[in-house]
Amino acid sequence: MKISDNIIKEQLKNVYFICGGAYGGKTTMAKLIEEKYGVYRYRQGDHCAEYEAIARPEYQPALCTERSKDWHGFFAQEPRKYADWMRQELREEAEFVITDLIKLSKNQKVIVDALIPIDILKKISDYEHVILLFAPDEMKRKHYFDRADKDEVYQFILSFPDGDDLLKNVIEALNIDNQKERANFVNSGFRYIERTDNDTIENTLDVIEKHFGFVKKDFNIDSLDIKKVDKDTELVDKLLDFVENFSWEDVKEHTLWMIRNWVFTDWETEFVAMVDGQIVGMASIMKTDYYPLPDIYPWISSVFVTEDYRGHRISEKLIAFANEYARQNGFDRTYIPSEHIGLYEQYGYRYIKDINNYGNGTDRLYVKELK
Repeated sequence: MKISDNIIKEQLKNVYFICGGAYGGKTTMAKLIEEKYGVYRYRQGDHCAEYEAIARPEYQPALCTERSKDWHGFFAQEPRKYADWMRQELREEAEFVITDLIKLSKNQKVIVDALIPIDILKKISDYEHVILLFAPDEMKRKHYFDRADKDEVYQFILSFPDGDDLLKNVIEALNIDNQKERANFVNSGFRYIERTDNDTIENTLDVIEKHFGFVKKDFNIDSLDIKKVDKDTELVDKLLDFVENFSWEDVKEHTLWMIRNWVFTDWETEFVAMVDGQIVGMASIMKTDYYPLPDIYPWISSVFVTEDYRGHRISEKLIAFANEYARQNGFDRTYIPSEHIGLYEQYGYRYIKDINNYGNGTDRLYVKELK
């Protein structure tokens, strides 16, 4: 079965790709955008083990290469052969990346740090959602391994008796097609930035922000007010208006039904984050969630911040407020379900296990101990 490109492009409308070549600055820029705007960051390199676990030789031969049987031979292979293997591996990984992104970006923006072939990018995205970062040959040769995330493999290569020669071979393979790659980027029709020694992180970030249309809503964080919503109050009407107009389509109708019928009992409730009397975010605390797990509670659920106010850690403040409310009501822990890895860990949660929801999907269950 083949899914048409226009369908995939529509599903990826919330995805912003920072792609290009090695050492172009993709990871640095994606991290900065994640931190500044609260956009979920997807780094291709963090998911390689997941791709390999699913890969099959008849479909993904490059991903199924048994490198561990002869690491020395793998690093020592002729640079042309090594480069061709890397190119094929990236093409195979692209399918896994796209599948992940369709799921992750359904109700949120996602910034992608990846090496996706240009011909694939042209089919699944457009000019406003792609930026290509590139490092010249000499810069990449000199600095490719000067990064913390490359140090482990760097030290591993050097651990062989002929490690210096192996390292030169790997660097040659990484650069063998640099000029051809550059020409493909320049002529791709996408926005292209070539790294120089005179660049600053601030300037490059500014270009990317403007290109993607990211605008951070400026406000005094001290004006943020988080409140518990009580039944039959004006705040209920404001919350209904907020939910009716927010972008989280998957939960909109169910959330509206819950609020209109005020299904909350005992300590269950909604919380809202407000700026100048306007609701900009919400969360709830519930006895049950979308999972057949009646013995697990309370759940922190429906955490949402409107796009204009992301990047100010409002979600974290909502969760902290809900946790304090739970503590005051006698609970010593709270639970959050999520598809994401690395998000709720920032707020003190730890992963327990995978759980199945009522839609037969699988999510990750996180817990936080309340002190």
